[in-house]
Amino acid sequence: MDAPLTTSFEEFNLNTPLKNNLSEVGYEVPTPIQGATYASVLSGQDVLGLAQTGTGKTLAYLLPILNDLKFAKEKTVRALVIVPTRELVSQVVEEAEKICQNTFIRVCGVNGGNSMKKDRDALAQSADIIVATPGRLYDLFLARVIKYAAIKKVVIDEVDVMLDLGFRFQLTNIFDLLPKKRQHIMFSATMTDEIESLISDFFIAPKRIYIAMSGTPLKNIAQTAYAVPNYYTKVNLLQHLLEQEETFKKVLVFVSNKKIADRIYEQLEPVFEKNIGVVHANKTQNHRNRVLSAFDAGRIRIVIATDLVARGLDIDQISHVINFDTPKYPENYMHRIGRTGRANADGNSILLYNTEELAYKEAIETLMQIAVPDVEFPKEVPVSIQLAPEEQPHTFEPDSDKLQGRDPSLGSGFHEKSEKNKQENQGGSYKRIIAKKYKKPKTRGDKNYNKGKRKEFFVL
Repeated sequence: MDAPLTTSFEEFNLNTPLKNNLSEVGYEVPTPIQGATYASVLSGQDVLGLAQTGTGKTLAYLLPILNDLKFAKEKTVRALVIVPTRELVSQVVEEAEKICQNTFIRVCGVNGGNSMKKDRDALAQSADIIVATPGRLYDLFLARVIKYAAIKKVVIDEVDVMLDLGFRFQLTNIFDLLPKKRQHIMFSATMTDEIESLISDFFIAPKRIYIAMSGTPLKNIAQTAYAVPNYYTKVNLLQHLLEQEETFKKVLVFVSNKKIADRIYEQLEPVFEKNIGVVHANKTQNHRNRVLSAFDAGRIRIVIATDLVARGLDIDQISHVINFDTPKYPENYMHRIGRTGRANADGNSILLYNTEELAYKEAIETLMQIAVPDVEFPKEVPVSIQLAPEEQPHTFEPDSDKLQGRDPSLGSGFHEKSEKNKQENQGGSYKRIIAKKYKKPKTRGDKNYNKGKRKEFFVL
């Protein structure tokens, strides 16, 4: 259901420190999702917010929670924010700390990238709000590091990603441990049957708030596409585009997997040197933080990333998102392009697709109900005839050397016997065959039988 929008932070009746901090950070008016959800979250009822990535969902749940937290002498955890990735933990903590300045509220982030000891030490300092990945949070619960009796508010952000990553088990077990009287606040960019199942199991009459469905593209993002025959031609085109520094000022390149991300980086790093970075799940947390911080600060211009790492990233002023490959699931395309055109700025999305990916492009267009127009392939970009390993044809060679002389009518499951297996079965005992092969074995005799017959020697 659509919710009435609040158009001013003044209507939120925020406490003075929160109002001052919002002003200092530069937030002037609430986004649609913030305006639509504030009153419902503040009221204590369960809330499901469905909105595009990049629409201000983090502040949508942080503001009412922070404004509602009263001073408590005992520093016990009173609110949980569960997010799918380590990067999101850092971003939510950073955002919360900005608007929590000069307040009594302490926010602590924990994730699987840290050692358990480091998280234990951090939590020992006490915290009002914990931001965590589900796996690490569950581990800390089992280790009795977190006292959860006072937790009354639970936020599940990017729940669609969390379930895609297989965290349903951890979420269910966390919910079972928490006090029964609690508020659930859930945000997602898509709606799935698994999310509905989670809501049915744990939510009580949630208020459903829909702001920009997943199939609705952000209006300030210009989308174009190139038909490209193969991987190496895609690399040539990508290099050609990235060399236009005045246009492609800050670029996020999405790829389907870690192997391809590393391969592209190795090919383009000699060209762009220290102006390009790569992040994916196999990179250390320090490496990922270093690259993304440099990207955010403008010290590097290009980042190659996989969906998992880049999902939910809050980096401003990204001029272009380039989809090096076409996502199989159209929703992922929406999440990708949502990295640009943030905070009402203009953004650009470029899609590279080959013949096999055409069906994926059409599925994206069906979801958005608009066409992604093709742009003429630049004549100056060389078209490669070389194929990447994953593009190599895998054909069966019936006339290979190993199969020569075989009757093709027998099929691939049949083969002629080798010479050693053509021997005629002459019968006879197994012992005879062994004796012939190995000659007569040396008999050591039966030790129990020989025991009584052996001579005894006495040492005098």
